[in-house]
Amino acid sequence: MESFLAFVQEWGYIAVFLGAIVEGETVILTASALSALGYLSFPKVMAITFCTTVVVDQGLFMLGRRYGPAFFERFPKLHPKADKAFRLLHRFDKWFILLFRFIYGIRVISPIVIGAAKVEHKRFAPLNVLSALIWTGVSCYSGYMMGDVLEKLLKNLETVKHYLMLGVGAAAFIAVAYWCWKKRKKRS
Repeated sequence: MESFLAFVQEWGYIAVFLGAIVEGETVILTASALSALGYLSFPKVMAITFCTTVVVDQGLFMLGRRYGPAFFERFPKLHPKADKAFRLLHRFDKWFILLFRFIYGIRVISPIVIGAAKVEHKRFAPLNVLSALIWTGVSCYSGYMMGDVLEKLLKNLETVKHYLMLGVGAAAFIAVAYWCWKKRKKRS
């Protein structure tokens, strides 16, 4: 356990950075929970998450603006997700731009689609920042709140391990006793 915590303290912020690049809610939630326990700095986790998601999504938007539909022609497997994102963008417009980070499955492709749809940069950038603020706040504070649950689990780990070993031992004893009983029953 101590080696895991040492690993978290040494590499935790890099994991937050990498998790924020992709759909890394699990990494963000875990890092925020660990910050509630004092192993990471909560303001740093939030800052890294916010900055990374803004920069990555801005870059993906620019990729969509630059290459547009040619990008999706080059990667035909992305068509179903891109089509879904295009439909949502045309239907909900700015609300889609604000909330795409919360839509599972199309989170990464959405800024590319928004760029390919030729949404103006001056329109996307402020909505991107606001969206990143909302997503960072929801993700990080949710994880921070889970820190209390994680703390109780870690404190009770020895007790849980003790009862788990007793349960495994009892199950093994019952299985061997049943096997012996079946074998004895076959003989008679």
